[in-house]
Amino acid sequence: MLAVGATVRHGGREWTVAGIEGAMASGARIWLADTDGDGSLAVFGLAELLADPGFGPAAGPRLRVPQTGLLSTVPEDQQLRALDVERHVREVETGYPVPNGKGTVKPQYDPASRTLAQREQAKADELTAQGWSDVSRATVRRWRTRYRADGVWGLVAKRRGSTRLDRADPQVVEALRALLPEEALRSRSRGWKKRMRRETQWWLDAQHGEGRVEVPAKSTFNKLLDAVEASLGLQGTVAQRRARAARPAPPFKPTLALRPGEIVMLDSSPMDVLVVLDDGVVGRLELTTAVDVAMRGLWGVLRPVGSKLTDVAVLLAQMMTPMTMRPGWDAALSMAASAVPHERLTAVDERLKDAAARPVIVPETVVVDQGKVFVSPATRAACESLGISLQPVPPANGPAKGHVERSYGSISTDFCQWLPGFTGSNVGERGSRVDQERLWTVSEIQALWEEFLIHWHHRPHDGLRHPLMPKKALTPNQMWAALLPVAGYVPVPLSADDFVELLPVRWQPITDAGIRFDYRTYDGACLNGHRGQDSGVRSHDGLWEVHHNPYDPARIWVRLPEGFREVAWIHATSVGLPFTHHIWEHICKVVERTGSREQHEAELALALDRFLKRAARKEKLSAAERRAVAKSRAAGAVPVPEGELNVLDVPAPSFGLAGVYAVPDIDDETVPDENEDGGVDEGDDVFGSPDDAWGARRPGGGLVLDEADPEDDQWLP
Repeated sequence: MLAVGATVRHGGREWTVAGIEGAMASGARIWLADTDGDGSLAVFGLAELLADPGFGPAAGPRLRVPQTGLLSTVPEDQQLRALDVERHVREVETGYPVPNGKGTVKPQYDPASRTLAQREQAKADELTAQGWSDVSRATVRRWRTRYRADGVWGLVAKRRGSTRLDRADPQVVEALRALLPEEALRSRSRGWKKRMRRETQWWLDAQHGEGRVEVPAKSTFNKLLDAVEASLGLQGTVAQRRARAARPAPPFKPTLALRPGEIVMLDSSPMDVLVVLDDGVVGRLELTTAVDVAMRGLWGVLRPVGSKLTDVAVLLAQMMTPMTMRPGWDAALSMAASAVPHERLTAVDERLKDAAARPVIVPETVVVDQGKVFVSPATRAACESLGISLQPVPPANGPAKGHVERSYGSISTDFCQWLPGFTGSNVGERGSRVDQERLWTVSEIQALWEEFLIHWHHRPHDGLRHPLMPKKALTPNQMWAALLPVAGYVPVPLSADDFVELLPVRWQPITDAGIRFDYRTYDGACLNGHRGQDSGVRSHDGLWEVHHNPYDPARIWVRLPEGFREVAWIHATSVGLPFTHHIWEHICKVVERTGSREQHEAELALALDRFLKRAARKEKLSAAERRAVAKSRAAGAVPVPEGELNVLDVPAPSFGLAGVYAVPDIDDETVPDENEDGGVDEGDDVFGSPDDAWGARRPGGGLVLDEADPEDDQWLP
């Protein structure tokens, strides 16, 4: 009810009705006294007050539960003072010091006869007479405001203070908050703070007009920059800042997978180990890995730096194919000796009979980054043909595939750091003479890596827990065995056409001369009837689908109406040794074209053959030639001296796979020919003796360096 002495709210403030002029029905004028201010009077029309949505009687003090948790952080004397001030505030506003309304109302605090301003002044006088210091009507009014906002906690005496961000110009803070995340995402070098000060001024001039907002002085700006970086979490290295700026907004949810192969994450990164590629050339290998989220299984392919689509093909084939036991491996590494139900699985898939203890899965969803190899149309088409869903993550977003990112740290800890030539994860951790250590060759690293992959699946993982045994960390093999009864196992043997589907693809015409690309011409009788014809694929202008292997450029596969057909390079018989795209690219750079296209291709073939023979005879090569040969040898097709066996002469698709692709024999001329049965004879030691390759074995099958080697004294500290 609107009456003289009533307390109302209008315009977000409290007023006391000081007088009413005129009749309510005819539009009275209301005199209001500012209760929260200095008591000044203001006149409002009744219609104006009623038009205000916030106009109405002022609510009494709301009953609030004391914030016990916050009050426990201050001393007991401050708690008692705050509770005492609460009683005084209630007495000013309601006339009663307690919320139940019991007791006698003192005349000076009676809301019926005293205005709020008078009650506030009376309370200030009373407390001053009781010995309270510095209590005025304004103090009582501040108590009321804080109590309404924060309850009893608002009445606790707090130390005054403000952060640097609170004191700074909000427009400058806004500019820094806009510029710092952008710099982190662009992965710019950190630079000096004066550069950021100048860029901030440019941003302010563009947003608010030139000269309207000035950046603070140099020292003040530097401190403000540190404060804003800390508030955004952008302190640290450039990589840490980029990762922080690129990650999605929290809260974060763990990636959940309940079936083997449900979610598989792929990534590629250089290995932190220097190796001897060939003729003393020192370099690093690139490791392309896949991690299964459900059981933390690990698969990996080692190549020279610069992944190709073929590496993705080999990786997918490794996941879907058992790995055979290598000669000299301990029987404890076989699947028959593991926790996996080997007999039951062998009854379904005979390929598992002599397999090592590594899980076999069929990927359902593959998570990749924005790398050119992973998001290429060929990769998408290959995954689609195998029924695999390809899921790229946002750019520069490592946490989106954190399982495979974290696996590189475990590989560095459990594998790389124990090898000679370990470089560390960054330059600051690298020794000054790493390249002078007794580095291992690619074949030695490859042999040890394959055995490490088996040991990985016998290693307990803290992220693998069984609901019935939550305190025990399981190994990937144990988790696979636990999930098999639920998810089941269906063997998916890959055919030769399946591997061709995984190779890089390009679209080319079939002309009278055959198929030409990359300075090579491929021709065969199978192309007759299709020369100059349209393939019928309108999305590619009638061109024909051609798959090629960068590590074996001597042949291609063309999809014809009757299926894939292999077509050889017309000069393949002129080149007596295998080669890769590394060597071919080098030859194309050094051989100058002097005639027609056909003459130039013939000259390239002759130069290639001469180069491969020189490399096989170990003649002196230039630095560029040695690098090309070294990359080619690491890729798996290497010219070697006659009579010498090189483990990497086995083509990459068959290396480490059981019963899927043909593994060539090595004859006296070191020219690989396919076996008729498409496999390796049981007695053939194609992969060499691991004991000779990289050290001795412990009695239990573990690996150690050649402890008896007298040269260790001059290489090991």
